[in-house]
Amino acid sequence: MANDNTTRPTLWAAMLIAVLLLGAGFLGDPPPGRSALPEPRPVTPRGAFSTEEAATIALFEAARYSVAFITTRQRVRDFWSRDIFSVPRGTGSGFLWDETGHVVTNYHVISGASEAWVRLADGSDHRAALTGASPSHDIAVLRIEFSGRPPPPLPIGTSADLRVGQKVFAIGNPFGLDWTLTTGVVSALDRSLPTQGDRLMQHLIQTDASINPGNSGGPLLDSSGRLIGMNTAIYSPSGGSAGIGFAVPVDTLNRVVPQLIAFGSYQRPSLGIEVDEDWNRRLQHAFGVQGVVVLSVQPGSGADRAGLRGVQVARDGSIAPGDIIVAVANQPVTEVAELLGRLDDLEVGARVTLTLIRDGERVELPVALQAGSN
Repeated sequence: MANDNTTRPTLWAAMLIAVLLLGAGFLGDPPPGRSALPEPRPVTPRGAFSTEEAATIALFEAARYSVAFITTRQRVRDFWSRDIFSVPRGTGSGFLWDETGHVVTNYHVISGASEAWVRLADGSDHRAALTGASPSHDIAVLRIEFSGRPPPPLPIGTSADLRVGQKVFAIGNPFGLDWTLTTGVVSALDRSLPTQGDRLMQHLIQTDASINPGNSGGPLLDSSGRLIGMNTAIYSPSGGSAGIGFAVPVDTLNRVVPQLIAFGSYQRPSLGIEVDEDWNRRLQHAFGVQGVVVLSVQPGSGADRAGLRGVQVARDGSIAPGDIIVAVANQPVTEVAELLGRLDDLEVGARVTLTLIRDGERVELPVALQAGSN
């Protein structure tokens, strides 16, 4: 007779396996509503893309190869070893301007960097050289070299005829998430934001297309895929997209970028006068006027040839106002940044009519604009 001690472990093992198999559903019929084998649900075929979807997909696929992912680095010196290291500084976006390798981006994307790299949608990386920059417009132009045929530049549109409510598309690299498409509408036009010095970025496009850190320098497109602006700033207390973004209009880009490529800097239209925002506020209060007080006139300048007058200081220290500019080409100005913005819409060599307050009288004076500093 077999020993119970030897058969008992085998019996227990068999019972345990049977229980496990039953619990796992391998023995017996499956519970109601459950199949014996896992089966995915059948796929419902999708219909054709809507006309709007198809147009958006085509727009993105045509434009993405002209959009760049920009990374910057900065050289730092180790305090103890005095060795110099290159460390990551930030990321941004840009886009190809022409077929010779010029890439347009925001000045603040590359400001303070010692080197910049441009990655294109085909995965190729290119070390970039700075061609030129205009800090007051927040525009910079980089240059990269191609070993093969470059992607086509984005077609250029116009921003003069934009309408509030029209659809726009932003492509960029928010938070380093490359080649991201967001959509929205033109929310407002002709916005202004302060920039370096006594400058205003004017005629900005406001949009509700999501623009986040990293989108800076990327293109804003219309529904035809034309470039109508460059994403440059967001208004957000939290630092994330709050539905208020701003873009430099393409008409400004098309005026400034060619000069940066040709000269390395922007030749700003200038009257040839000295003005200062702080002094202007004080003198407005002292003289009880609204406008831009001409502090001095540069000898030989267009303003000098036209006969503009600066502030006069008497021997006793009293100050007598000279000319006070209240309008440029019939457009009113009340502060220095506004005056500079009005002039920026014009061209070097153009003649512009200034409306002045001189000795309490309104006077109109034509002045030829000259090239001034940025």
